Amino acid sequence: MSNPNESLNQKVKLDDVATEAGVSKTTVSRVLNNRGYISEKTRKKVHEAVELLNYHPNEIARSLFINKTFIIGLIFPTTSNPFYGQLIFHLENTCESLGYKVLLCNSQGREDKEKSYLEMLQRHQVDGIIAGSHNRGILEYDNPNLPLVGIDRYLSKNTPVVSGDNYDGGKKATQLLIDKGCKKIIHINGSPSLETPANLRREAYEDTMRENQYLPQSYIMGGNVIETIFDENLNMDGIFASDDLIASSVIKEAKKRNINIPGDLKVVGYDGSEVTRMLLPELTTIQQPVKEIAELAVELLLKQINGERESEMEWKLPVKLIESETT
Repeated sequence: MSNPNESLNQKVKLDDVATEAGVSKTTVSRVLNNRGYISEKTRKKVHEAVELLNYHPNEIARSLFINKTFIIGLIFPTTSNPFYGQLIFHLENTCESLGYKVLLCNSQGREDKEKSYLEMLQRHQVDGIIAGSHNRGILEYDNPNLPLVGIDRYLSKNTPVVSGDNYDGGKKATQLLIDKGCKKIIHINGSPSLETPANLRREAYEDTMRENQYLPQSYIMGGNVIETIFDENLNMDGIFASDDLIASSVIKEAKKRNINIPGDLKVVGYDGSEVTRMLLPELTTIQQPVKEIAELAVELLLKQINGERESEMEWKLPVKLIESETT
């Protein structure tokens, strides 16, 4: 029996495990990769040798052998946004439960970083990519051999996208404000140039306003737009914000101006992440099924990795209205 302390100062190899267990390198490899029939006695001897020598398999060599890295790439604009933070947590947790690790890339909304990360992930031969960030003109997403799923982003015409039901969420939010007696309702949203199902929130707002004989009025978030909205719309009585961070900024500005919420102004946000619900429990919001979105995205990606293709390209999961003190 060899002394395991002798191997502490040098890298333990497959040969060392084979010698310690008294079997061939091929047998050790088959045990570690769970391939072919191996007697329980032999399997036990190999695992004992692995533990004794503190052997760690070469993952790169293993991935070449089985043609899989068991690594999933994630590309998102930021982890600082509570919605993305919670989504990434569930993505990583779901991948880990299925034997996959993740490489996380924060694109910060920049096209150059997104392209660079996309190329890097492919160089590292990740098994697939889940992306919630997308700038126009990134042709690498059109690679037919790349297992890929978008979350709330249209990446290419052949890439499945998973999201909450944005149109239903927008309709729920707008109709609630109307039912509460609001007539001058402003909508604040992100850039309409982004190719995202989230644009349906604005579309639902506009349709619902017109159906109720009210004039829709939307603003694009950025700069001092919230101050501008308050300056230009003195008679507004409702605001539907396309995410909870925007809604929180609206509430902050209203307090600065001594505008009572919900007495003078009613506010509805969107996303309903756990962090936001904890910090702003008074906010009425449309809650997205974050855990279910993550699980479905991973499920669809693994199907592609295993050679299966879905005919359906867009998957919408139900959202939930959480009514609180801001309405």
